[in-house]
Amino acid sequence: MDAPAHPSPEAPDAPDAQVTLAYLMRRMRSKSDFPALSASVSRVQALSESDTDSLQTLCDEILQDVALTQKLLRVVNTAHYRRAGADPISTISRAVSLIGVAGVRNLALSLMLLDHMQDQAHAQQLKQAFLHTVMAGTLASELASSPREAEEVFVGALFRRLGWLLVSFYLPDDAEQIRQQGGEPGVGEAANGQRIVQQVLGVSLEQLADHVGQLWGLPQGLLDCMRSPGELPPKHLLTDATSRVHWLATLAQSASDAMLHTEPVELGQALGQLQRRHQQALALAPDALQDAAGRARQRLTDLTRALNLSVPAASPAERLLDLYYVDAPNQGLSGDATPGELADEVQPGALAQADPAPAMDREAILTHGIQDITNTLVESFKLQTVLHMVLETILRGLDCRRVVFCLRDAKSNELVGRMGLGESAEVLKAAFHIPLTLQPSQQPDLFAAVALKNVDTLIADASVAAVTRLLPGWYRTHVNAPTFLLLPLWMKRAGQPDVVLGLIYADQAQAGSLQLDERALSLLRTLRNQAIMAFKQSAG
Repeated sequence: MDAPAHPSPEAPDAPDAQVTLAYLMRRMRSKSDFPALSASVSRVQALSESDTDSLQTLCDEILQDVALTQKLLRVVNTAHYRRAGADPISTISRAVSLIGVAGVRNLALSLMLLDHMQDQAHAQQLKQAFLHTVMAGTLASELASSPREAEEVFVGALFRRLGWLLVSFYLPDDAEQIRQQGGEPGVGEAANGQRIVQQVLGVSLEQLADHVGQLWGLPQGLLDCMRSPGELPPKHLLTDATSRVHWLATLAQSASDAMLHTEPVELGQALGQLQRRHQQALALAPDALQDAAGRARQRLTDLTRALNLSVPAASPAERLLDLYYVDAPNQGLSGDATPGELADEVQPGALAQADPAPAMDREAILTHGIQDITNTLVESFKLQTVLHMVLETILRGLDCRRVVFCLRDAKSNELVGRMGLGESAEVLKAAFHIPLTLQPSQQPDLFAAVALKNVDTLIADASVAAVTRLLPGWYRTHVNAPTFLLLPLWMKRAGQPDVVLGLIYADQAQAGSLQLDERALSLLRTLRNQAIMAFKQSAG
């Protein structure tokens, strides 16, 4: 039988160690980035794996951060994620449908670590720590035997370096002291490095990462994977999935250390030794580690290009990128070739700082979203996915505060809020109840009238008396936006009267800020028609 999962790192046994942890946490919290990072990681990592809730919640969480949305879309359009000849991916919903909830979650977690760790005083050290961390996760996923295992081991390996990443950013003086004494992870003997870290910080990096992970509410399985299972891998084949994931993360961690800290000419030998050490336990194919390292290096290079992330020539971080050959790094060059010369030989200027990608305007976002949905509709799709893509495109294209989709309930004959994106949309959608059956003497409210008459309506200022008296009570009480747009959905039926299918609602926070020209309105109607088409195809 495989050994049971390794225990938690020993809690600091001395009051001084507890005081040290509390002190470190206070210093981290004093920087504005850390609370924001904590909240973001907690929310994204805590998402459920259910098909419906995870898609909706993950998209909503990511879309609330415009910078993260743009970065994520640039990354998913790299060669690794896009099929050859495929159109660009322009919505988070489409990205989720193509690479899965866990895949997008893992990318988002990686980018969050980068996004919150911007500090010019020690930018290069941080950049190296970030690339080192992501390399471990990427390499682990390349070594995995299945997509599900790849998703799990990516996060486990990524967070193995959490302690050092946090120290590098929030405690730079301590990190520099550790480096100067030779205690940086992956440099020299592990035991000596741990001793130096303990002397400088008063706690181990593993204890610090475990403490932060528990504060963030990371699941127990991830906390276990973040802890090293030991120095030597088992001498037998691992059959337990949990033990296998832990040792894959350990191998990826060791290999990423070697890639960062080993001279390129010696790297092939170092990876070969790691391969042999773990081959029996993980059933690795011949040269599996070197092949995985090559693929991971290319993926990391694609990531740096997508993010316009440059590294200095001849720096250790450059060794993690696709500027070296893993098995014969100096082939064809003199023995004295420097990393910078090798980079020029292989791919000159590959990581020059590029101009930031221009932000897409309203029309471009709407047009790209329509193309994304068109591509989805010709494939096997889930109705939920297409509706999310429609809402996301409207949310981003109009820079809305929130968007809600209402669907006709056959029993009550009401339009009921079913899906929402944006600020508090998940809560507010429950307030939407628009009656479609009226008594003979009953006057419809604004929402019912728009839906029943099938009239696209933009309310520029909802505080105008003529508008206010038509607003339903539920809207004034729970939503009460100063400006909003209503797009009814009607379904045509052969031989039967047309029927109200649904309603798309979008709003902004300032009166008069939601303005549409004819081109934008035409694109919005196309999006609405795509939603109707998705219903028809799903019903067929």
